Amino acid sequence: MGILNITSDSFYDGGKYLNEAEWLTQAQKMITEGADIIDIGAYSTRPGAENVSEETEIERLTNAIRSVRKAFPEVLISADTFRAKVAEKAIEAGANIINDISGGTMDDKMFETVAQLDVPYVLMHIQGTPATMQLNPTYQNVTKEVMLFFEERIVLLGKLGFKKVILDPGFGFGKTMKHNYELLRNLEQIQKLGLPVLAGSSRKSMIYKLLNISQKESLNGTIILNTIAVQKGAKVLRVHDVKEAKEVVTLSTFLNQA
Repeated sequence: MGILNITSDSFYDGGKYLNEAEWLTQAQKMITEGADIIDIGAYSTRPGAENVSEETEIERLTNAIRSVRKAFPEVLISADTFRAKVAEKAIEAGANIINDISGGTMDDKMFETVAQLDVPYVLMHIQGTPATMQLNPTYQNVTKEVMLFFEERIVLLGKLGFKKVILDPGFGFGKTMKHNYELLRNLEQIQKLGLPVLAGSSRKSMIYKLLNISQKESLNGTIILNTIAVQKGAKVLRVHDVKEAKEVVTLSTFLNQA
């Protein structure tokens, strides 16, 4: 899953892909390098990001989705949004998947909407909101609490007859460095819920702060964590750097089959 942020303030690539020529060039690059899914986001959810109105998010996101869909009709497109109305408009514009960083906690209509849309839904764990999540994240046992969150949300979706769920533990979303690595270490535990798992650690602070380097220097660390995630059963890698992630998948797959 290649990340395409059409925002000015995303934590790593903000401001790089604000017009059609820029985002189509990046989409082409990621597809050429092996991306199966292009994840398009129009609202940065990094800590302290600016608020974006629903109308603005819809306009930004649907314009980009229509553009990418027209240029690359075969690629899967994921819409990165926590708003039900935006999700609905994104699917109408040509998206195939909804990627919700809030796991349905920031819009009480999201579950009903994805059930009606009947498209795959990435259910991510978050503690708090993007504005508050890193103030003082606290858990007694982060792995057990994340799994309990997933179990409860899966039940709610199941009551709506919806089962097309992908689980994302939400590295960096209401977690300390220790929490992030504990979740990664125990990633195979989440497999017990019987649903595919997405891992998204690409160029996050859990890498560059631990190594005391910059985001621009964090590719090697990202490759290492992606490799660990795949070996622990992750089915989807959400990344900024597709070529390197594709190599991780290819080598890991061959290793497991050799």
